Amino acid sequence: MNNKTPTIKYFLYARKSSEAEDRQAASIDAQKDELLKIAQEQGLAIVGILVESQSAKKPGRPIFNKMLERIYKGEANGIICWKLDRLARNPVDGGQISWMLQQSAIAQIVTYGRTYYPTDNVLMMQVELGMANQYIRDLSVNVKRGLAKKVREGWLPSMCPVGYMSTPDRDKGFKTIMKDPGRFPIVKRLFDLMLSGNYSTCQMWDVARKELNLKTYQRRHMGGKHLSKSGIYALLSNPFYYGWFEYPYKSGEWHKGAHEAMITEEEFNKVQVIMGRTMQPRPRPEKSFAFTSLMKCGHCGCSITAQAKVKRCKNGNVHHYIYYNCTKKKVDVKCPEQCIELKNLELDIKGKLSEITISERFKTWAIKHLYELRKTEVDSDTLVLKGKHKELEEVTKNLQSLTLNFTSPANQERAIITNEEYQTLKVGMVKKKLILEDQLNVQNKQVLEWIDLTERTFDFACYAHIWFEKGDDKAKRAILACLGSNLTLKGKKVFVNYHSFIKTLIKSRQAVEDELEKVRTSKVSSNKRQNPTNCEVSSLGLRRQGSNL
Repeated sequence: MNNKTPTIKYFLYARKSSEAEDRQAASIDAQKDELLKIAQEQGLAIVGILVESQSAKKPGRPIFNKMLERIYKGEANGIICWKLDRLARNPVDGGQISWMLQQSAIAQIVTYGRTYYPTDNVLMMQVELGMANQYIRDLSVNVKRGLAKKVREGWLPSMCPVGYMSTPDRDKGFKTIMKDPGRFPIVKRLFDLMLSGNYSTCQMWDVARKELNLKTYQRRHMGGKHLSKSGIYALLSNPFYYGWFEYPYKSGEWHKGAHEAMITEEEFNKVQVIMGRTMQPRPRPEKSFAFTSLMKCGHCGCSITAQAKVKRCKNGNVHHYIYYNCTKKKVDVKCPEQCIELKNLELDIKGKLSEITISERFKTWAIKHLYELRKTEVDSDTLVLKGKHKELEEVTKNLQSLTLNFTSPANQERAIITNEEYQTLKVGMVKKKLILEDQLNVQNKQVLEWIDLTERTFDFACYAHIWFEKGDDKAKRAILACLGSNLTLKGKKVFVNYHSFIKTLIKSRQAVEDELEKVRTSKVSSNKRQNPTNCEVSSLGLRRQGSNL
């Protein structure tokens, strides 16, 4: 009887992704060197070295799948890799590896620091693979959150077009977009020449190469290159240059950029006409109907659309009607909602506006007392701003002192402050300085805009019903949107989740109006007439953070 243990044949598998989650992992060459060393020390028989440069966050790696297929065919029954996360970062590949190990199709998995056998507790392996998968999921959420924040602030979260660049003096996560001092005037010159109407796109390509020597941004180990014909065409048709960008790409979601625009929208449109373009990648104009794409069906959740109807009478009269109705696109839901004529829809909206309408007397009184309230808040703002300014001065002074100490003759041999210590301290101080500057800018902006914002809020409550009555479709759409969110149409009625200030106004409007009328008609002193006891401004919730209109 032969009791000799069968020899295990190993595939050496090394993987490195170019994506963010693996940037700190060992490189493929480093993995191979270390794994070959382990194989030599332990006497492992390697029958093949498999290398892959692809992320493992989702199934579908061709070399990995081929390796498992070859193991099933019996070419090998062991794997040697750096860590388990090199094999799998998703539950599909992880489950396949775990199952093959349990069924002894894989007799052994050797990693740096640990070996896995079919007889091992399966829970430990599942925990390691689960941690690798969870890392990818957390990373995806964090990255998406960071990108969404940049978009909300008006910054394109991807590579800047030619003529712009990321701020080089800011750390990662704090970078914004600025003009590229070398290329911005060149690209501006291209637009100016195109606007003259004397050049075609092909001629602009020649001008960009031969006369202006326009090249792409020069990165490390890569020189700048001249733009291709398609590159010039894409440049001249990019809305980023007049201040807008689409993100995600081809999503139809357009955002106003915080960067400095190179040209105006009118100039951009003229360039598109000169190039003969009919479909520009820019924000789509509003549809001809005022309230489409603004409301959802309250029964099935589908979008609300509109259609125009014409009725021709026998007497020769022609009547035009507009109806709003549910698109009823959900095939598994039978939506009972009926259409509503535009005039009835507008009557319902007017009814909602009447619920928030305030008198001129109310508006005048509220704004007067808001200015008095603002005087009280100014003192608090001043103390906060003074504290921030003092902290910023201290950080700036410490940064200057650090630089002087590091560059002083006494530190020539780096006996006082080493290069590593200097860089660590400097990065921390610069980050803190930038954060303080951003906080000061935000707070100063809030202080300057608060009164204007509250005045416009009361103007809306006072005049919105008039603007709606006399305005065009665009004005009516904007007014309805300003009332709140989650607009739905159900039972031929509009339902809206009012903004917090609107809710407060609806709740207290009548009581405040009654009190103002009572004070106006009563024979009390002038001081009491100016300060109604039951109408405190604070009861309306009109602090700086309370107005969102």
